[in-house]
Amino acid sequence: MNVVIIEDEKVAADHLGKMILKYDQNIKIIVKLESVQESIKWFRDNSEPDLIFLDIHLEDGLAFSIFEEVRLTSPIIFTTAFDEYAIRAFKLKSIDYLLKPIMQADLNLSLEKYKNWNKPDNPPIDVDSLYEIISNKGSRYKERISINFGQKIKSFNISEVAYFYSEKCISYLVLHSSSEYPVDYSLDQLAGFLNPDDFFRINRQFLVSIRSIKNIHVFPKSRLKLELQPPTPNDVFVTIEKVTKFKQWLGE
Repeated sequence: MNVVIIEDEKVAADHLGKMILKYDQNIKIIVKLESVQESIKWFRDNSEPDLIFLDIHLEDGLAFSIFEEVRLTSPIIFTTAFDEYAIRAFKLKSIDYLLKPIMQADLNLSLEKYKNWNKPDNPPIDVDSLYEIISNKGSRYKERISINFGQKIKSFNISEVAYFYSEKCISYLVLHSSSEYPVDYSLDQLAGFLNPDDFFRINRQFLVSIRSIKNIHVFPKSRLKLELQPPTPNDVFVTIEKVTKFKQWLGE
């Protein structure tokens, strides 16, 4: 069996790959793709795999954008932090999912289900309908976020958050007041339930609110350095591949 993993967090992709091989060492993971554009290019240049593991939110957009450019028929197992509404949609369309953090037992069940997919009498995957379901979730974005702080639970309005950042596999939120707390979500998960009009994933480490951007400094070769408020200890740059979309997000 040939498998493709589409996941923008390297640690998560590597972990998933190890779990797949633990299920069956004969499975061949032919490539791990990190973005929409990288996936589009790969699928245009290569034959379809037997199975795709697909994270919905990638660093450069919603993964369903891939299917607007290339037509695929491979079965898909979603790896997602989406809420129960979306998960029910996946079930109705007979496509399996793995809710992050992924457990080995759940992965094993999904791969067993794949074996039944590989039969000629199964209906085709309705990717277009799924794309519509996910894209039209409406205003189901989080308005509050809670964190564990010692023996207490604190809750904040999303409007209080200046930005999120990740360091050594731990995510943190930073408030406009400069207070900082660890959160139990990856940046990938956070990007999935925050309003994209208000927050933008500028690189692997930072997810910023538009209200947190104090100044933007232009460097050679279109590099952009952000001056955030509250300030960060190190320089923060927009990944070069995201500069165009970042400018569009700003309303340029």
